[in-house]
Amino acid sequence: MKIAIVVINWNGLELLKKYLKKIVDNSPDQNIYVIDNNSKDESLKYIKENHNNVRIISLNKNYGFAEGYNIGVQEVKEDYLCIINNDVEVTKDWLEPIKERLNNYPDSIIQPKILDLNNANYFEYAGAAGGFIDKYGYPYCRGRIFDTIEEDNNQYPDSEIFWSSGACMFLSKRIFIDLGGFDKTFFAHMEEIDLCWRAFNHGYSIYYISSSKVYHEGAATIKINSNKTYLNYRNSLFMLTKNLPLKSLVSTLIIRLIMDILSSFRFLIRGEVSNFLSIYKAHLNYYINVKKLLTNRNNYINKPNYFKINSIVYKYFILGKKKFFHL
Repeated sequence: MKIAIVVINWNGLELLKKYLKKIVDNSPDQNIYVIDNNSKDESLKYIKENHNNVRIISLNKNYGFAEGYNIGVQEVKEDYLCIINNDVEVTKDWLEPIKERLNNYPDSIIQPKILDLNNANYFEYAGAAGGFIDKYGYPYCRGRIFDTIEEDNNQYPDSEIFWSSGACMFLSKRIFIDLGGFDKTFFAHMEEIDLCWRAFNHGYSIYYISSSKVYHEGAATIKINSNKTYLNYRNSLFMLTKNLPLKSLVSTLIIRLIMDILSSFRFLIRGEVSNFLSIYKAHLNYYINVKKLLTNRNNYINKPNYFKINSIVYKYFILGKKKFFHL
């Protein structure tokens, strides 16, 4: 089985120096691609001089994570894709359990175990042991709820999940294209959850495999800032509008608005004014685009059983349930 290992890059020279060799060394007999979003550093020079077996897909501008992959994947010949960040360190034999699953269930979307590169005994924020969302679109993971990160004690076995992290995910090229790829309006953040939600509505399974491990540096490409807050809140609203059953959309969005207002005041109390304002900027942009979002909803069946619990916010902040197995 051939899996195309496809790395997205934008001015990530130092990350490529740290992590690309491990991908090359630990992915024998697989083709490795770097989609470069018009980097202005020496990323391409480094790849050409040090990894001439890595195939470069060079784009003419920074299209972001979502559209960068949509364009770059068109040039990939393999039947299966590994979408992976340039700040991920892979391990020996990381691909073997993935291949086994794909051989038996070729229509799966798969996530490996994602651990913290800087604290290797703990899960990493962006994906951990597989993701879920609550009724109002707030994401959380087995091994990570909001800012609470669990130590990995093999407490989360292989299982179906709702979304796979974009830091490292596997799927067939056919499914990626049939689903329309990532939504380019997201630019970055939550586009993988939207893709998995669409896959769920189409009847595809998303699966976590614990025996495949990678280590994620985390927030290395886009640091935590007000723009990230803006994208996360806005894209979550976009995702709800695209994928929710229409009959529950309005009531869900009203409650979501109230919850986001409360969340904004939490930022304000902590003195994070830029993050406070980013939430309202996100809602403003959403209301500007809501008509277009409703017009472009896909004509598949929107399943009502997409969420595992009603409110992760209530469980976490009010009931104090900080870990997934407490839910």
